[in-house]
Amino acid sequence: MRNVWILTLAQALAGCGMLVMIAFGGIIGARIAPAPALATLPLSLAVVGVAAASIPAALSMQRYGRRPMFILSALVAAVAGLGCAWAVAHAHFAAFCAGALMLGANMAFVQQYRFAAAEYVDAPQVPRAIATVLLGTLAAAFLGPEAGDRLRNLAGWPEFTSSFVVVAVFMVLSALTLLALGPPMAHALARHDGGRALREIVRQRAYLVALFAGLTSYAVMSFIMTATPISMHVIDGHDVTATKNVITSHLVAMYLPSLASGWLVARLGIARMMIAGISCMLACIAVAAALGHAFAHYFSGLVLLGVGWNLLFVAATTLLTRTYAPAERFRAQGFNDFATFTLQAIASLAAGAAISSIGWLNVNLVCIPLLLAMLGAVIAWRGEVRR
Repeated sequence: MRNVWILTLAQALAGCGMLVMIAFGGIIGARIAPAPALATLPLSLAVVGVAAASIPAALSMQRYGRRPMFILSALVAAVAGLGCAWAVAHAHFAAFCAGALMLGANMAFVQQYRFAAAEYVDAPQVPRAIATVLLGTLAAAFLGPEAGDRLRNLAGWPEFTSSFVVVAVFMVLSALTLLALGPPMAHALARHDGGRALREIVRQRAYLVALFAGLTSYAVMSFIMTATPISMHVIDGHDVTATKNVITSHLVAMYLPSLASGWLVARLGIARMMIAGISCMLACIAVAAALGHAFAHYFSGLVLLGVGWNLLFVAATTLLTRTYAPAERFRAQGFNDFATFTLQAIASLAAGAAISSIGWLNVNLVCIPLLLAMLGAVIAWRGEVRR
C-alpha cells in the first residue's frame, strides 16, 4: 500500500487547486465577470478542462506512463495557479477563465490516481485502494479552502490573489511527492494494445451502469454545489466565511465516507451502495424543498449531497474496474472520465444561469428525474445479475 499512500498524499495536494476554485471561483466571478450570468463560468470551465483532457490524459499515460505524466501535469497546474493569481489581481476575467481551464485539465490526470491505485494492489483490495486515494481529497477539502480563506488578503494584494499563489505551491509539492511513486504490480503491466474495441467494452450492461452512476453522481453534485455560493453569498447575503464553511463541509462529506467506503462495498454490495447514494442525494433535495435559506439548511443539504456522491461514485468506480482487462484499461477509463466530466461541465455551466433564473428550490428539483432514472437502472441491473 506504500504507493497507494503516495498517491493519496499527492491527491491531497493536487486537489487543493480545484477546491479553491470551487470555494471562491463563483464569488470572484460575480465580482469581475462582465455579466451576472457568467459568474460561474470560471468554475464551469475548470470542469470543461477535466472533460476535455480526460481522453488525452489516458492516451498520454498509455504512451509515456502514469508517473511522468502525473508530474508534468502538476507542474503545468502550478503555472495555471500563478495565472489565476495574476488575473484576480488585475480583475481580468478572460485570464481567470483560462487559468481555471488549465487547473481543470490537471484534474483529468488527478482523477486517474484512483485507477492507478488499483494497479498497486491485488483485486480484493481494489475498493479499499480507491477509497484510500479519495481520502486525499478529504485532506484537500480542509487544506485548500481554509488556506485560500485565511490567506486571501496576504501581502496587501487584491482579495483572493494570494489564494491562488498558494495553489501553485501545492501543485509543486504534489509533483515532488509523485517522484517517489514506484512501478505498478505485475498484473497491471499487460500490453497497452490488444483487447476488445471500445464499443465492445461499452456495450456491457455492467459498464453502462457504472458509467451512468458516475455521470449521475457528478452531474447532480456539480449542478447543486456550483449554484450554492451564488445562492448563499450573492443572493441570500451570507458572508464569505459562512459560504466557505458550507462548501468545506460539503467537500468533507464527499470524502470522509471513504474511511468506510471500501468496507461498505464488500458488506452491502455495489447495487445497495448505489441505492444508498441515490437516497442521500434525494434527501438533500428534500431539505431544499422543505426548509429554507438559513445557514443550517444549506449546511445539512450540502452534507447529504456529499455523502450521496461518495457512496454512488465509489460504487461506480469499483464496478467499472471489473468490466475491462488490463490491456483495455486506458481506453475504458478514458472514455468513462470523458463522458462523466463532460456532463459535469454541462451541469456546472448551466448552474449559473439556473440559479439566476429559476432559483435555489428549482435548481434542486430538476435533479430528481436523473436520480430516479439512475435508481431504476440499478434495480434493473441487480435483477438481471440475480437471474
